[in-house]
Formats: sequence, structure tokens, C-alpha cells
Amino acid sequence: MKVYFGSPGRISGLLLRIGQCSFAAASIGVMVSAHGFYSSTAFCYLIASMGLEFLWSFGLACLDFHALRSKRSLQNPVLVSLFVVGDWVTATLSLAGACSSAGVVVLYSRDLDYCGKMLPCTRFQIGVALAFISWFLLAVSSLVMFWLLGAV
Repeated sequence: MKVYFGSPGRISGLLLRIGQCSFAAASIGVMVSAHGFYSSTAFCYLIASMGLEFLWSFGLACLDFHALRSKRSLQNPVLVSLFVVGDWVTATLSLAGACSSAGVVVLYSRDLDYCGKMLPCTRFQIGVALAFISWFLLAVSSLVMFWLLGAV
């Protein structure tokens, strides 16, 4: 059985999942704390997609923790295929939310000059940056799972 960085049931996999959870939760917290986030559908979608990523990553972090504690392997074909599908769906939704929100932030800050006067664009920018970091960590996990699927 191949062992890659970020494989399920390994410490590196647990750390990737904890990072995904942390950055997704931070993105949600920053976006929700910004006044006027509900005025854009893209921001609401970002919060929903980061919520899904948080739940997915938290569940898999708990599973990784349990596997590490009980010294069990999570690398069987059924589990890995479930992880692949879940990671790729979650990664696609997270990237879509981050990109659409980034587009709205650019529109608000550079084209419409809403920043400072009406909306706290700095918080929006920080929330979107955290979402991209969370997506990047999820993309690493997705690629590892895809490689594992071929090796299992």
C-alpha cells in the first residue's frame, strides 16, 4: 500500500484536515462579522461552501484521529473512493465560492468605490483570502486521495 503525504489515517492527513477546518471556520467568522455580507449572493454562497468544507474536513479529521488512535488503516478501496468524491465535490464548491466572492470584492473595491463608505471591503478581502487558503489545502488532499485511488 502506498503512503503519501496527507494520506488518511496519517498525521500529515490529520494536519491537512485541521488546517482546512481552521481556515474555513476563520473565513466564515470574518465574513459573518463584516457588515453587509448578506447584500451579495456570492458572499452568502461562500459562507455556505465554507460551512460544507468545515463539516467535511472536521468529520474526516475526527476519522483520521480515530484511525491514528486505534492504529487502523483507512486505505481500503471503498473508503478512498468515498474520500475522492467528497474531496473533489467540496473542492469544486469551495473554489467556486472563493472565486465568485473575489470577483465581487474586486467589483466593490475597484469599480464601484463602495469600500470605506458603505462596506468593509478589507474584511471581505481577508475572508476570501482565508477561503483560498482553505481551498488550497483541500486541493492537496484531493490530489493525494486521487493518487491513492489509483494505488489501492
